[in-house]
Amino acid sequence: MAPETRYARSGDVSIAYHVFGNGPFDLVYVPGWISNIEMMWENPQFASSLNRLAAFARVITFDKRGTGLSDRIKGNPTLEERMDDVRAVMDAVGSERSALFGHSEGAGMCLLFGATYPDRTRAVITYGGFAKRQRSDDYPWAPTLEARMAEADRLEREGWALERYDMSYYAPSLAGDEETSRWFASYLRRSASPGGAAQMIRMNTFLDLRAVLPSIRVPTLVVQAIDDRDVDVGDGRYLAAHIPGAKLVELPTGDHLWWVSHQEEIVGEIQEFLTGSRAAVDIDRFLATCLFTDIAGSTKKAADVGDRRWRELVERHHAVVRSELQRHRGIEQDTAGDGFYATFDGPARAIRCALAVRDRIRGLGIDIRAGAHTGECEQIAGKVGGIATVIGARICALAAPGDVLASSTVRDLTAGSGLRFEDRGAYQLKGVPGEWRLFAAS
Repeated sequence: MAPETRYARSGDVSIAYHVFGNGPFDLVYVPGWISNIEMMWENPQFASSLNRLAAFARVITFDKRGTGLSDRIKGNPTLEERMDDVRAVMDAVGSERSALFGHSEGAGMCLLFGATYPDRTRAVITYGGFAKRQRSDDYPWAPTLEARMAEADRLEREGWALERYDMSYYAPSLAGDEETSRWFASYLRRSASPGGAAQMIRMNTFLDLRAVLPSIRVPTLVVQAIDDRDVDVGDGRYLAAHIPGAKLVELPTGDHLWWVSHQEEIVGEIQEFLTGSRAAVDIDRFLATCLFTDIAGSTKKAADVGDRRWRELVERHHAVVRSELQRHRGIEQDTAGDGFYATFDGPARAIRCALAVRDRIRGLGIDIRAGAHTGECEQIAGKVGGIATVIGARICALAAPGDVLASSTVRDLTAGSGLRFEDRGAYQLKGVPGEWRLFAAS
């Protein structure tokens, strides 16, 4: 779930930000080019990567002025103004000193901030960063001025893709992933208008931080994808060679988006750089069955019976769910309104629990719907999360009143249990790649 969106004032501009995690130090994540902090959480891979950072730090992220949920502005924001935005957000959350993690264009902001405010900078980490965005004889791997201006003109003229974005450029490992391509197209549209994004391209084209690099004295980690099509490996090598004491880590990938592939290595490198050690790989991962339930048609039912009667029904519903969770060894992970999220150490117990709740609750004149999936989970900020929970929630959202829907994984793992499953067809689950076959349990 996305953290609460808050706003900090930077001069006369409102900057949207999120803060999450309870680590012993602060980490400011500065996104690249354009962003939308709420939409980051709608992509399971992106959300998982952010949560991994939050496992060892208090993470602060924001939409730069002119992008996402922050105020739109007239003209081009300067790097100085953008550094002011970083400082304003840090002040708003009471962060005296932070590590800064900058992706792509955000890397330059972090490097300049680290050089300018070393007393407020614990360290700087970059991924896909660059010192300069325009080719010259002494910087031959950067795009030409003509190519950059043509890109900005094309974007301004043609606008964003309406349905999908070709992921083969920014993330070759996701080429052909229809769900992510639709999400990314929406992410771009909701991060900036075509004209605003083109303006950012033109502004970034003329940035040159090369003279600043030798004055960066804070610990610096440069992470670079070797086959990145958007930011050449030469950019990362240049940063590492000209920042005193910088550590360079190159990864065998072409993904410009840091949260796509090599997630374990990237977060592990960041954690080790900042803490001196990295978490044991997959130590908090385990297999579990995630069950989501809620009351079907709750809004209409509440309107029909009135507030007092509805409150009584919800309380009795909660009591039934909790008694069945106890009987079937389920662990309540979260509850909100009339919905429950629980995990089980066996899929059959999860399905039997949902069926028992459904049958008992009908005596109250209400129906539930439920969704279940078995998959790999992980401990995130004291709760069980991961892609399996996303899938379980999406399945629940597709269930009709009285349905206990399950993934094919649940059906396959309960063979011989006596449970019956009716094929309900194949579905696309929002934010989850591939096609998913669902079954109604009885």
